[in-house]
Amino acid sequence: MTHSDVVVVGAGLAGLVATAELVAAGRRVTLLDAEPAASLGGQAFWSFGGLFLVDSPEQRRLGVKDSAELALADWMGSADFATDGSDRWGRAWAEGFVDFAAGDLRPWLYAKGVRWFPLVQWAERGGYLAEGHGNSVPRFHVTWGTGPGILEPFVEALLDARRAGLVDVRFRHRVTDLVTTDGRVTGVRGDVLVPDKAERAVPSSREVAGPFEISASAVVVATGGIGANHDLVRSTWPASAGRLPERMLSGVPDHVDGSGIAAAKASGAAVVHEDRMWHYPEGITNHSPVWSQHGIRILPGPSSLWLDADGNRLPVPLFPGFDSLGALQHITSRGDDHSWFVLDKTILGSEFALSGSEQNPDLTGKDMKLLLERVKPGAVGPVEAFAEKSDEFLWADTPAELAAKMNALSGSDRIDAAALERTIVARDRQVETGLGKDLQVVATAMARRYIVDKLIRVAKPHRLLDPEHGPLLAVRLSVLTRKTLGGLHTDLEGRVLRPDGQVLPGLWAVGEASGFGGGGVHGHRALEGTFLGGCLFTGRTVGRALGA
Repeated sequence: MTHSDVVVVGAGLAGLVATAELVAAGRRVTLLDAEPAASLGGQAFWSFGGLFLVDSPEQRRLGVKDSAELALADWMGSADFATDGSDRWGRAWAEGFVDFAAGDLRPWLYAKGVRWFPLVQWAERGGYLAEGHGNSVPRFHVTWGTGPGILEPFVEALLDARRAGLVDVRFRHRVTDLVTTDGRVTGVRGDVLVPDKAERAVPSSREVAGPFEISASAVVVATGGIGANHDLVRSTWPASAGRLPERMLSGVPDHVDGSGIAAAKASGAAVVHEDRMWHYPEGITNHSPVWSQHGIRILPGPSSLWLDADGNRLPVPLFPGFDSLGALQHITSRGDDHSWFVLDKTILGSEFALSGSEQNPDLTGKDMKLLLERVKPGAVGPVEAFAEKSDEFLWADTPAELAAKMNALSGSDRIDAAALERTIVARDRQVETGLGKDLQVVATAMARRYIVDKLIRVAKPHRLLDPEHGPLLAVRLSVLTRKTLGGLHTDLEGRVLRPDGQVLPGLWAVGEASGFGGGGVHGHRALEGTFLGGCLFTGRTVGRALGA
């Protein structure tokens, strides 16, 4: 058995940040990960690279008026924290994160060479009253280089530290248990897995070559959430929100299975708010999958009609891009496994984007020539290519033809052609007025007051049945699992707590495994751009606390 000063379990973004801070403080670290070296960086590599920043130079240049006070008010209105004391630490982490997003986050990353796309996006618009869910202003800053661009400085720091002998990096080491001695976590044990040449995020072998055990002064759990474990996701989904369907897509690789959280819980750690999750209702099947049930999320503008499986519009304000969790809960409470976007070719070209680094080669590859294509009429290249390859994008010249194709894809006759046409015509009449009472039409027109939405994100209002903007398009949407909002209960330093609220000595947690801090920094709902930010914040906080 070997000994390490600190063992970090998980080589995703949060684990890399914690490791970098620990090394900077002079601590010797052993970094363990069950996956091959090709998957270094974990889920963050596949992300769009969006960060929640507050009162940034990018916002100010666009005329966006933001503040830490407004951001915190939005956060609290979205989180709806419990008043029974169970959200004490989550609320405290939320206050700290908003201060971080308005303060150190941008200059800290900027000093490491990270830059951002200058056109700030408006995610999770809410649509409720002032104290309800949603971002009051655009805050979604897309990193130049997307997820890999955020990872780059921390991967470089790890490799430098490894060459200097300051970090022992061990891939194919799967931790199954935490070692405890007299009530203190004193190490980890698990399986050394056979070597595997699997490419990044491709499911790797779980054949065991032998056991291992490492003692340590401290253990940091950085293993992520439960998103790929669909059985666990279903069993912990709140009964009040219906039932998640049997057919779901995964927005995370297979290894994101909750095993690290389970190992900590078995060693006496408290896990809180396990029923809080952030999954997406706008998932589409990846025609070229990397991991099992690989799905991609559509990042929609506000103009598409969002219909349930029977062809009815979702209730106000469940418009595209306004309230992801509200839309998901509406769908699951009906017992459906899909819903639909109905739009036209013009809206596709202006409003559809696909989440993920691999779906945005211009931003990921820092390619200015490709990037300029986004301001031209028509769909961005990857979106257009995806629409051509996917069986879930259905084109038609008439509502009747579209309804027939929707029913053929779903294997049912739930979409009534005449009712679909009435829905589209009713919406088009509202657009023709130039004003209208339809709240989605009004919200879409209002969105174009923001210069970025007008330039690249929101189509000029028009009739869906106008042949100049055709043909019509329907896209089948599925549930896409993604983030765990609950997790290991931690204090403000990231020390893991026992069920009685006392510190479990020797154990720390970061990233999604900690609910991004305190076992639930987001409460019940998130504001987007806060997941990567949560990994950065918790990793930095724990690394510095342990380093001190």
